[in-house]
Amino acid sequence: MPSILPTVGPSSDTRPSSGRLLPAALALAVATALVVSAFGARDQTTWLLETVWVMLGLPLVILLRKRFPLSGLLCGLLAVHAMVLIVGGHYTYAEVPAGDWVRDWFGLERNPYDRFGHLMQGFVPAILVRELLVRTSPLRGSRWLAPLTVCACLAFSAVFEMLEWLAAVTGGQAADAFLATQGDVWDTQWDMFCALIGAVCSLLLLSRLHDRALGYGPRT
Repeated sequence: MPSILPTVGPSSDTRPSSGRLLPAALALAVATALVVSAFGARDQTTWLLETVWVMLGLPLVILLRKRFPLSGLLCGLLAVHAMVLIVGGHYTYAEVPAGDWVRDWFGLERNPYDRFGHLMQGFVPAILVRELLVRTSPLRGSRWLAPLTVCACLAFSAVFEMLEWLAAVTGGQAADAFLATQGDVWDTQWDMFCALIGAVCSLLLLSRLHDRALGYGPRT
């Protein structure tokens, strides 16, 4: 049976041992942070809802590491995104101390960590989607690669907002910490806008670096 994960270019893990150590180290760091974050979490339900993506994604990446090894750039970005989710799950997004510091420094009306989280929700998945499309579709080098990547990120953001809506409907006030709207009636729109900005910035800043990480770009 043909593979459901066709690959192009760096499909087999031919990286030197030092290159293979980085994903392992990142996975260990994320797993450790996830376990530690469960202790003393301010709201266990929120912790579970926010970190479930890490619980699902980390084992999947590990299981597919030989069949579909990810680029070092993507591994690093996924680890950073996982840490953002873990911190938000531990404190709840509206109460992350770093967000409080930023709010006080700039005189903001709300803790901005939630906005940062949704910015990352576009920034990191953009490289994930781009890597999947480049390696498994004819879109490598196509002018459609960037717009379709952004559309995929917006679709994911919309699905996440619908999950938040479902949590609000089923959980009532118990879901307030997960929603982290902080009284903003336009929170959903802001969340998706932040994801859009994150995805666009990611492609503008990292596309060439990502091509080199995949072995397609010019080497300097």
